[in-house]
Amino acid sequence: MRQENLFDTNTAKVSDERIVLYALGEFQARGKVLAERDLPLDRLRGALRRAADTFGVEMPSDEQFVAALVRIGARVRRVPSFVAKHPFRVIAPPETAARACAFHQEFTAASRT
Repeated sequence: MRQENLFDTNTAKVSDERIVLYALGEFQARGKVLAERDLPLDRLRGALRRAADTFGVEMPSDEQFVAALVRIGARVRRVPSFVAKHPFRVIAPPETAARACAFHQEFTAASRT
């Protein structure tokens, strides 16, 4: 049996959409309001980092994160780079927020059993 090494990386493929859905659901599970808020990408990066850690993968780049957000239905706009280090603003419609919340709840319930 091969034992994992500290420096081994997980090569399992997890879609960026699943990571983003988990991150947005976890953001809401912490009591933060997501739906219809104009949030800077910086506010969501902590949830994204925790989601990547949960799935055992490296954190996606800003561009991958933004592309996945758009694919799941969020509206993303770029702001000038002098405004923020991660120059994007995100608005999640209520449907996307509800889908992320449901995904997070299902994932955490499945991981408990």
